[in-house]
Amino acid sequence: MDNRNQSSLEAQKASSDTGNYPIKIVALGGLDEMGKNCYVIEVDNDAFIIEAGLKYPNASIPGVDIIIPDFDYIRTIAKKVRAILITHGHDDQYGALPYLLNIVRAPIYATETTIQVIKTTLSPRFRKIDQYAFVKVNPSDTITIAGHVFELFQTTHSVAESFGFALKTRFGNIVYTSDFMSDYSPLKGFQFDLPKVARLSESEKTFLLMTESESADKAGIASPRHKITPLVLSQFEEATGKTFVSLFYQNFYNIQEIINLAIKFKKKICIANPDQIPFFDKMAQIGDLVIPKEMRISPSEISQNASKDVVILVTGSGDQLYKYCKEICYGSVNGIHVDTKDTWIDAAPSVPGTEVSYTDASDTIFRTDCKVITLNRKSLVSMHAQEEDLKMMISLFRPKYYMPVKGEFRLLMANAKLAIDLGIGLNHFNTFVYDNGMALAFDNQGKVVRKMIVVKNGDVMVDGTSVGDVKEAAIEERQKMADGGVVLVGVALSPKKKKIVCSPDVQMRGFIYLRDSEPIVNQIASLAVTTINAMLQGEKASSLMDMEKKAADKISKMLYKTTNKEPMINVKIVNVDQLDAIDPH
Repeated sequence: MDNRNQSSLEAQKASSDTGNYPIKIVALGGLDEMGKNCYVIEVDNDAFIIEAGLKYPNASIPGVDIIIPDFDYIRTIAKKVRAILITHGHDDQYGALPYLLNIVRAPIYATETTIQVIKTTLSPRFRKIDQYAFVKVNPSDTITIAGHVFELFQTTHSVAESFGFALKTRFGNIVYTSDFMSDYSPLKGFQFDLPKVARLSESEKTFLLMTESESADKAGIASPRHKITPLVLSQFEEATGKTFVSLFYQNFYNIQEIINLAIKFKKKICIANPDQIPFFDKMAQIGDLVIPKEMRISPSEISQNASKDVVILVTGSGDQLYKYCKEICYGSVNGIHVDTKDTWIDAAPSVPGTEVSYTDASDTIFRTDCKVITLNRKSLVSMHAQEEDLKMMISLFRPKYYMPVKGEFRLLMANAKLAIDLGIGLNHFNTFVYDNGMALAFDNQGKVVRKMIVVKNGDVMVDGTSVGDVKEAAIEERQKMADGGVVLVGVALSPKKKKIVCSPDVQMRGFIYLRDSEPIVNQIASLAVTTINAMLQGEKASSLMDMEKKAADKISKMLYKTTNKEPMINVKIVNVDQLDAIDPH
């Protein structure tokens, strides 16, 4: 297969000439990573942005809220961008949308469910979200954008009204499946439109197929192991106390299953997190996640009902969900208490970047001494295409070219290998495992351009209201402080007299317990004095900055040798001669 991942690591700079080709596909995110999906499809003089997602930082990136794609390439083609397509309502597809729209304004095509999810979740931070040009589509519509025909087809995924599409080109269709699985669910909004997929595959040639890879390494098909009902049915039948269910709010499918079970067994439903109530209200207005009015209760009404007849939905996203689970267990939420007769169904296993928070929340739930039912990814699989799901889609479309997307490198490779093994003409020359920023281009004859084309790409870190200002150096400093603490050394110096005028002031935080610190403090002070004095007496004049760096370097090496720790070292030299010039007193 055409695997240019290693080459992309060597190509540190983006290509100065990205070429003018009739078709070009570039991923700005989503390859060799989980999340941050963003793909650009260029056809002639028109460009379409598919997804604008985020991902969450892991523990090695402290102080960063989210990570979004680098949109600099979009800036260079802004005049060509005709539309943004968001295929479903998960934040790894739409979370970076407000930042993208600061660079390019284009209509956003999405289903009603997806539009409402975007508006409801982003409006608290981005008040202008309602001003964006949303274009509502149905998940199996045929739409035309700037003269280009998109055949949408509904897919089954964990959020309602998800879709993939086939974009018609002169060489055949470019098919992007987005997230999907083979299932024929009766639930509204989750029906896989296999008949349309079959029609598209039979009536028109597929030039390029792009399928997801998130579960490409898992054997079999995802269905029916994505369903929560068989796993919790007995709990609803035999409940002796309240039933808590923790779920990600974007997992519509499983939430709808819980609502249906509550209706079947005539149980009341309480939405635990007040921040989630507007979300459920908005979804109910468009017919999603509808909880009958007579069944819905507030936390203050829980005590007015028999415990066994109450279901408490604990929903949220990522770390926020896990933190709220802990608050409930600590008894910090008015009206909601966890008793020993209660059952907690934990159906929100960790996602990349939230492993520590999940483990902490899970431990806290167990400490309440209630019955805990943990549904991990072995018992409740994510609603992503597994090996046989992918084989079905590839076999139906039989593409001329194949490009796995959405997943870590090992998953992209697993996807590519199973496609080649199908024996339908895919091989190492027409199957592409690429990295972010690498362009897959085709010439006027529809042949692959065998030339390395790399556009600017990367991670942009969002820290509060700061976008892109947090650089790798700052992350390294934060990590050092988190791992080893910080040592501050202040030195008062007179360059005129070439002497240190008083003993250094050494302060430490998070490094060594104060009671044990005196010997280390003395060593640090002594080493700082020795280093600075040597530079003062040297033949070559040294700047204060040079002295600070040299002293910090020597102190760092000494501390690592004596303590096996690497705290952040900050040496600050104050020039007292300058202070006298300002104020002699």
